[in-house]
Amino acid sequence: MSDSVQIEQGWKEALQGEFSQQYFAAIKKFIVEQKNNGKQVFPPGSLIFNAFNLTPFDKVEVVILGQDPYHGPGQAHGLSFSVPQGIKPPPSLVNIYKELKADLGIDPPPHGNLEAWAHQGVMLLNAFLTVNAHEAASHQKAGWETFTDAVIKTISDRKDNVVFILWGKFAQQKEVLIDKTRHLVIKSAHPSPFSADAGFFGSRPFSKANAYLREHGRKEIDWRLS
Repeated sequence: MSDSVQIEQGWKEALQGEFSQQYFAAIKKFIVEQKNNGKQVFPPGSLIFNAFNLTPFDKVEVVILGQDPYHGPGQAHGLSFSVPQGIKPPPSLVNIYKELKADLGIDPPPHGNLEAWAHQGVMLLNAFLTVNAHEAASHQKAGWETFTDAVIKTISDRKDNVVFILWGKFAQQKEVLIDKTRHLVIKSAHPSPFSADAGFFGSRPFSKANAYLREHGRKEIDWRLS
């Protein structure tokens, strides 16, 4: 089963035990069944593990945890909160850009592609890696959460001084998987328009992350997105 997973070699080794588990085979079966039932699944198969392939295991410095992939056409490309070039930034991402401007004075780019962050070690991880078109949360019982919980715990157990950014109640439930004596956890309300005013705005996650990385002799993230 693991041979069929196109994922960066460091991740493949770190997560080797997961790919042979029964639940992982069940995820694959679930996705095939969805497609056989006429459902369109996002992101495309080649991009399901994009967050892992753009941010190799040994390069992870920051984890920004999302929930589901975007479910509109062309939006999901395997990175939480990010959309490809040419796709209008969704409302949560617009609010992330507003906080980035308030925090670090960085002007929002004319696009929603966060790959520049991923290449610097910012893992943009969704808890669920697939979704049906126009059906939010449609793959939340597929088994993905077992896998991504293992990902979070593996990062916590095998790395040091990683910054975990948990926006909203769902992401904050993952705090129990993280050893806070070895890592920094930054929590706030979700950037969604429904909750951003309840503590996301003014939370300054970007400068806090860089301060922690700097204190621990790590390279800061250049949060600019040209």
